[in-house]
This record gives sequence, structure tokens and C-alpha cells, in this order.
Amino acid sequence: MTGSGDGRGGATTRATGHPAAGTATRPGDYVWGLVRLLIGWVFLWAFLDKLFGWGFGTPADRAWIRGASPTTGYLKGTARKPLGAVFSPLAGHAWADWLFMIGLLGVGLALMLGVAMRLTAVLGGLLLLLMWAAELPPEHNPFVDYRLVYLFVIAGLALTDAGDTLGIGRWWGNTALVRHHPWLK
Repeated sequence: MTGSGDGRGGATTRATGHPAAGTATRPGDYVWGLVRLLIGWVFLWAFLDKLFGWGFGTPADRAWIRGASPTTGYLKGTARKPLGAVFSPLAGHAWADWLFMIGLLGVGLALMLGVAMRLTAVLGGLLLLLMWAAELPPEHNPFVDYRLVYLFVIAGLALTDAGDTLGIGRWWGNTALVRHHPWLK
């Protein structure tokens, strides 16, 4: 069955809202697919560097696999910020470390693959919002920093089905699991 359109000049299937087979992909779709991959790599790289301590943002002796806490440096650094009393005490707790690392890995993989974009936008947006709030005010601007920009870009990627181009989003959206649980789209 074919619906009215996908906003990209092509027909959509009524059941999934995804472009119908054979629908042309516009050049802009590739740009947004690349943006999704790039932001996914930012999250995935942060996870890998904190896990293994490859020396880019995390020195080898501060790697999570060597027993260091991936949240301590960042959250302890927020102590003098306006919300430092909220965020600084969370530093180094195992539950905070696990949630942070699972968040980085999950958001990174989902963006790289182009799956669960709605859920990724919500959870990744929450992670970014919390990191932004912990840093208030940002170092180089009284309000806006890259975390807010990423938050809105990820939301836009989810709203435009950016996982369908250069990703497996279209396939994912047509699985029985996602058809039964559309919030996983």
C-alpha cells in the first residue's frame, strides 16, 4: 500500500511511514546520512577512548578498563559551576559510570547504524542536556555550546528518517519488532 508522500518527493508505505521501495534518494539525504554517521562516531569514539584510554581525551592510566572512573574528571570539574552541587557528587559512582558509558555506546551505535532514531534522539538528547547543564555556563558562550547543537541535530535526524540513507533504518523500521513497538523506530 502506498501513502501520500514522505516529504522527500516519494511515496511512503502506510504501515511504516518509510519511503516505498524504488523511491529516489535526494542528494540532501546523503548529507544528513553523513551528519548522522559523524555524530555517531563522536559518541562511539568518546566511549572507546574512555574505555581504553587511547590518549586522545583520556590518558591510558585513566582508562575504564584500568579501573578509572569515566565520570570523575568531568563531573568533579563542575564543582564550581552553578549546578555543581547537583553534578559533582555523582562523580565516580559505579552506577553513573555504567549509565554514562552505556549511553555513549548505545547512542553511538544507534546513530552509526541508523536504528532506533526516535529513542536515540530522546536518550541521546537527555545525555547531552545533562552534560550541557553540568557545564553551565559554557566556556566560550554564555548559553550555547556544541552539546545543544548536537541535541537538536539528533532530534532533526530522527524526525527526517536520516537512518534510512547510509544506514539500516529502512530495514529496521520494517522489522516485526518495530512494527509491533513503533517507539523503537
